[in-house]
Amino acid sequence: MCRNTVVAVFMMSLAAVLPAKVLHAETSYDTAKVLSANPVYETVEISTPQEQCWEEEVAVDRYSNRKGSGTPVLISTVIGGAIGNAVGHNKTNKRVGAVLGAMLGHSIGRDIMRQNERPDYREYETVQRCKTVYQQHEEERLVGYAVTYLYNGAEYSVRTDSDPGEEIQVRVNVQPVL
Repeated sequence: MCRNTVVAVFMMSLAAVLPAKVLHAETSYDTAKVLSANPVYETVEISTPQEQCWEEEVAVDRYSNRKGSGTPVLISTVIGGAIGNAVGHNKTNKRVGAVLGAMLGHSIGRDIMRQNERPDYREYETVQRCKTVYQQHEEERLVGYAVTYLYNGAEYSVRTDSDPGEEIQVRVNVQPVL
């Protein structure tokens, strides 16, 4: 017989002889006397955000509500189209030249308009600027308690989240020795 089969037959014969509750572990709870409960601290680095603000002078250009004339753009578009048409040799070349000349003329006219736009006046305003900076510092934090307790004449140690006081609850498992 193979070893696994022998073990399975032994376990079945043992189960037939012993009552079912003897084969299973039983759990119960008891209390044990606390001998010491010492706090455990850990040093951690804390990063605290802080806002730093300052005042700064900035230049602000002011424009009146007047609208500039679109005439320079219109005139440069027409002139560019006419020049492009005059450069072409046949009908197709004249059309392409007119379109390209008009586009180029429009771009030149728009650039001229932008150069002529100047602010009516410039003011200086004080504005507040802020940024977040992080201050680093170390801090000790309580992370638990190192507890030593006595149960049935033996000392045990455990780490707990809180101070258990004078007694601590323990789980007792009862299992048969086979």
